[in-house]
Amino acid sequence: MTTTTTDPAPERLRRWRLVLGGDGADGTGCALSGRDAAMDGALSALYGKGGEPQTGRERAAGLGASAPSVARWLGDIRTYFPSSVVRVMQRDAIDRLGLATLLLEPEMLEAVEADVHLVGTLLSLGKAMPETTKETARAVVRKVVEDLEERLATRTRAALTGALDRSARTDRPRHHDIDWNRTIAANLKHYLPEYRTVVPERLVGHGRAARSVKKEIVLCIDQSGSMAASVVHASVFGAVLASMRSISTRLVVFDTAVVDLTDRLDDPVDVLFGVRLGGGTDINRALAYCQSRITRPAETVVVLISDLYEGGIRDEMLKRVAAMKASGVQFVALLALSDEGVPAYDREHAAALAGLGAPAFACTPDLFPEVMAAAIEKRPLPIPDTA
Repeated sequence: MTTTTTDPAPERLRRWRLVLGGDGADGTGCALSGRDAAMDGALSALYGKGGEPQTGRERAAGLGASAPSVARWLGDIRTYFPSSVVRVMQRDAIDRLGLATLLLEPEMLEAVEADVHLVGTLLSLGKAMPETTKETARAVVRKVVEDLEERLATRTRAALTGALDRSARTDRPRHHDIDWNRTIAANLKHYLPEYRTVVPERLVGHGRAARSVKKEIVLCIDQSGSMAASVVHASVFGAVLASMRSISTRLVVFDTAVVDLTDRLDDPVDVLFGVRLGGGTDINRALAYCQSRITRPAETVVVLISDLYEGGIRDEMLKRVAAMKASGVQFVALLALSDEGVPAYDREHAAALAGLGAPAFACTPDLFPEVMAAAIEKRPLPIPDTA
């Protein structure tokens, strides 16, 4: 029996041609046509030498500096590549070719693939955004926010509701607050066969304040430019936490100034448009404000989200953290709240916080509910191995 196989050499040459870009030194001798040529053109426009249009028949593509040409390019890459690749190429186009200002035009915003990085870019444009673009920008931001809420809200509420229930248990509950299932499970060793019953020596239940606010959470977010993705995720989580009756949530953003956005937590899009990305950093000042708003330290969790590059008074910042912890506050320091990995951060400050019993680590949005649940229950935090 004879088996016919397709020669893989031409396919390998085609792939290498797309990777190498087709300059004379690529050595493949492979010409592209049709869809492959169009795909190569889209790649060349972004990743050609210096990000500029190239000369020659195969290097005629380029993004230029006009919104129509960029909008066409955005449409092309969405045709040829999956969404995950499109988002990477958009990010590279903004960073490599300085296209952020073109996002101020409504037709451009309608063409892009919305993601967290794009939201961060829009927020960084801030007051430069014309009125004609603001509504389109809000629609883009809302889409990303709604997608994040759909992904994260249910898991967050479930994790924190369980943590709140466990943290509120008491061994001396009133009759109506006894959790009979857990009480029986905790006293099975006291089963009396002759009476066919369990004699409970320890009751498990909830305290009298079970329906009141059990915990207070303060999200203190560094809004320097490098923290854009963290600001987006933290705003979404802030809105989710604020929707839970048993939690009182405060959201504070800072650079060298401190802004309390708690009154906007019913809509995370409003929170994000209240953020001003960029500027310096004064962590000590922000923590001083948060500390002044704490009324029940033993029932409070403070979450500092910052790369810890402090422009304020370092020693005062550390003393403030130590004082909060001594008063009973659960202090959580996150270097980032994003899927982008461990960011650049001030290692000296991170080590100093660890010495105070507040290790700083990068946290993904998927891990955040577990981190908050652990903080609420006052148990060790689930710190990733990569921290």
